[in-house]
Amino acid sequence: MLSEVDTGRPSLGHRLEAARDRAFVGREEEQALFRAALGTDRSFMVLFVHGPGGIGKSALLRRFAADAAAAGRPVVTVDGHTVDPSPCAFEAEAGQVLAQERGVLLVDTFERCQGLEGWLRERFLPRVPAGTLVVVAGRNPPDLRWQADPGWAEVLRVIRLRALAPGEAMALIDARGVTAELREPLLEFAQGHPLALCLGAAVAAKDERASARWALEDRDIPEELAETLLDQLVGEVPSAAHRHALEVCAHAHATTEELLRAVLPERPGPLFDWLRRLPFIESGRHGLFPHDVVRDALEADLRWRDPEGYADMHHRIHAHLAAQVRAASDQDALAAMGSLFFLHRHDGVTPKFQNWRGDGEVHEEPFSPEDRDEVLRMAAQAEGEGSAADAAYWLEQQPEGFWVHRHTETGEAVALMSWVRVSGPAEADAACPLLAAAWRHAEETAPPRPGEHIALARAWVLPRYHGRSPVMDLVQWRAVGECLRSHRLAWTFLVMRDPDSWRRYLRQYDMHDLDARIPVGGETFGLFAHDWRTTTPEAWLERMSTRGLGRRSSAPARGEELAVLARTDFDAAVRDALRNVSRPGALAGNPLARSRLVAAHPEGDPARAVRALLEQAVEQVRQDPRADRFHRALATTYFGRVPTQEAAAERLGLPFSTYRRHLSAGLERVAEILWHQEVFGARPGA
Repeated sequence: MLSEVDTGRPSLGHRLEAARDRAFVGREEEQALFRAALGTDRSFMVLFVHGPGGIGKSALLRRFAADAAAAGRPVVTVDGHTVDPSPCAFEAEAGQVLAQERGVLLVDTFERCQGLEGWLRERFLPRVPAGTLVVVAGRNPPDLRWQADPGWAEVLRVIRLRALAPGEAMALIDARGVTAELREPLLEFAQGHPLALCLGAAVAAKDERASARWALEDRDIPEELAETLLDQLVGEVPSAAHRHALEVCAHAHATTEELLRAVLPERPGPLFDWLRRLPFIESGRHGLFPHDVVRDALEADLRWRDPEGYADMHHRIHAHLAAQVRAASDQDALAAMGSLFFLHRHDGVTPKFQNWRGDGEVHEEPFSPEDRDEVLRMAAQAEGEGSAADAAYWLEQQPEGFWVHRHTETGEAVALMSWVRVSGPAEADAACPLLAAAWRHAEETAPPRPGEHIALARAWVLPRYHGRSPVMDLVQWRAVGECLRSHRLAWTFLVMRDPDSWRRYLRQYDMHDLDARIPVGGETFGLFAHDWRTTTPEAWLERMSTRGLGRRSSAPARGEELAVLARTDFDAAVRDALRNVSRPGALAGNPLARSRLVAAHPEGDPARAVRALLEQAVEQVRQDPRADRFHRALATTYFGRVPTQEAAAERLGLPFSTYRRHLSAGLERVAEILWHQEVFGARPGA
């Protein structure tokens, strides 16, 4: 359609254009490129502009139209919203450019007539006069066949329109009259996206209370804004499955085909391929992720529209990532742990201590001996010589428990992370006061049992990375990842500078302040602890999944925590359970019912789980030919319905003293089998 001729009379259209002109900001490079093409630059004849919905393509084309008109060039515009997607209809709208020697053809919203792309390339555009300038704007980049053709490669220029720079975004909302206190929250929410900035400014003008919610760390955007953004940015999707895939991509930090398979088992491959072609989806090292504005809008919409569906999706993603953390390689587990924490960004606490930004700014490396002098200098710079001496001691004792964090660009060591394992008081007392205090607390509260150990997590971090930073993200991910991946771990102790500022956040993750303040060198540190025998990693992950939804998931009552039994108490509980094996009420009250091996058993009822474990252990005794007589004593006494031990000895045809000896040996075998499962998580020999 040929642009209307200016009659010189003022009109509403003039006023609208003037307002749009005043509100237009940025895009200097794109405008300079177009103006050069209007002049003497003949390096291209077709400019293909692509980018996600709302990024400013239509506004840029209006500016192009004004520039072309000012240069005396006839302008023809085609809007994909209104043109019928057929060759005849398109040519009826655009055909006038074929008769113009120096015409400018501007095609907007080309994704609405994407099916014409081949015809446009092969049939229509080759017919335009040589002096014509064509701009095509749409959400999708051009088909690769444009650039595969040597002819088109010579006259085609492709640019991707990106978000506005911070200064440009500020200028845009200033022009919309956003109040000073709401500027930073709106800029943080919109991330330079022009449509989000404009709609957010409109919401701010209408309802200051609604827009103030952007100041919250979880960026809880108003539902009406989410609906408008989704309509403009995403539009219609092919099916419900595609919509679910998009919602998974919005909720997860990064989406892989493997993640889609875990959450949406039907056709994950085609859904992943569809996602990666969307204009607002980008690819990174760990998978696909949407533009932040699209992510926030999809999240807000689903949480409001289908809370239960949202929760189900969240738990599925959480379970998949938790399994990845525990099964992945050492380095891959770090990324999985970061993705797991990302699911907690709506809990009101976690985003104040993690930001998931700066990916690649710093990276983690396992400690190697040649790092020693450099990292000790860094540790002394971070916390003083006394603290660096602790690092030096443990670097000699357990170098495999250290990781170095380096600035990627410079290679500078900016942090040192340690995970020190101790299984006895001699190790703890010989080391630093922090570890001695940790061991003392464990011994006084619930001592590690034979085969178990405690771990002390600590980091030496240069001051410029204190607080919320990429370094502290990696430190937290490594510490919690080690908690979940360690075998036979009794206690974890976290060493924190400025412990009071961390208390609420760490309590969210069941790390409890011991209220000990321990001076080391010139610094004072606090200790935060968790006993993994009272709350297993599985139970902890389940609780964290619920808290990740922003819902309260209170710690279990004291009586509901798992019992940490010393060996003598454990053996006594086994004997008592066998005596009451046919009495479910007694089994439910037995200390074994709150043990780790019962918590890990697939039988949901504790009493039934205790009986099943006893039966399995007695059966395991039978499998040893040398212990057949012990098995018969156990089976007859506890599963043979005999009224007394004397009756059991008589049924077995044994003198009572011999029977008692066999029964005692059998009880020792059963207790040993179950103890091994309790502490090591597997049967002896498994």
